[in-house]
Amino acid sequence: MAGFLRVALMVALAFGLSACASKFRTYDGPEVTRILVYKGERRMYLLHHDRILEGYDIGLGFNPVGHKQYRGDGRTPEGDYFIDRRNPDSQFHLSLGISYPEPHDQMAASEAGVDPGGDIFIHGRPWEYREGGRDWTAGCIAVTNREMEEVYAMVRNGTPITIYP
Repeated sequence: MAGFLRVALMVALAFGLSACASKFRTYDGPEVTRILVYKGERRMYLLHHDRILEGYDIGLGFNPVGHKQYRGDGRTPEGDYFIDRRNPDSQFHLSLGISYPEPHDQMAASEAGVDPGGDIFIHGRPWEYREGGRDWTAGCIAVTNREMEEVYAMVRNGTPITIYP
């Protein structure tokens, strides 16, 4: 009987501790001063000045070649932006907003008579896309949920991000 109680307590403790697990991590390392994204290589790097702190394989929009031009084109923007918001309640686990569209994007879309779109994020991977292809977003940059927890902890609002073809 004592053995059964010990096993039962260990199981209860394990479940209790797992319930306390959080998607919010802490980070006390060097400041992330820039994010670089290389669409063609499907890689994203977090940098402290010229030193790479972390690198990630990424997924992109479902139409990954070229700069985002209008809502629904499935492209990930290219150019210089910054992290402008955080969403701790994202349907994609956690997410960091990218400042697209900037004024030059809005002007180009206006001249073409189209809506430039928006709501471009770095985010995790929801359950329904857990085993999907690499490029499945509407134009965002996707990493695994575990990686997104790390990125979310490391990157602050205002961090510049450059997205290359």
